Amino acid sequence: MREVIIKALLVDPSNNTPVVLLKDRASHKALPIWIGDAEAISIAFGLQGEEFPRPLTHVLMKQMIEELEARVEKVVIRTVQDGTYFASIFLRDAHEEVLEFDARASDSLALSLRSGCPIFISEEVFDTAAIESPFADEDEFQEFVDETLDLSQFRKRNRLTQKADE
Repeated sequence: MREVIIKALLVDPSNNTPVVLLKDRASHKALPIWIGDAEAISIAFGLQGEEFPRPLTHVLMKQMIEELEARVEKVVIRTVQDGTYFASIFLRDAHEEVLEFDARASDSLALSLRSGCPIFISEEVFDTAAIESPFADEDEFQEFVDETLDLSQFRKRNRLTQKADE
């Protein structure tokens, strides 16, 4: 398994869809995963260390897990089928038993941000779907995030989606 970090949250300009970029800690490769708007908002808030006035789903999940005296040990993106990523969330309960829960990759990533647990990708998924990082080095990437990346567009898109649903 490869340990990765959430390196960025971007928007695919071809279809205006959020993409989370996972960077391998041991190489210059990254794994892009296209996600939904709600998960993108949760990940954006997690990356920025901000809280919503009311708990978002992933904050609520973390609070429930902690109240049950459990903790999130790790999340694993274990397989990909037809462009859909499948993940597992591993919890350690109060009796020190490890429990595995099937989850969407985006939910797993949002929860990992809240809990501070490591993120892993199976070798099979990494070998199949990883790409060379679009950024040559950390300074170039950080410059992009600091000067170009605008996560506020996720909030704006979410407000418009909520109004359309009403």
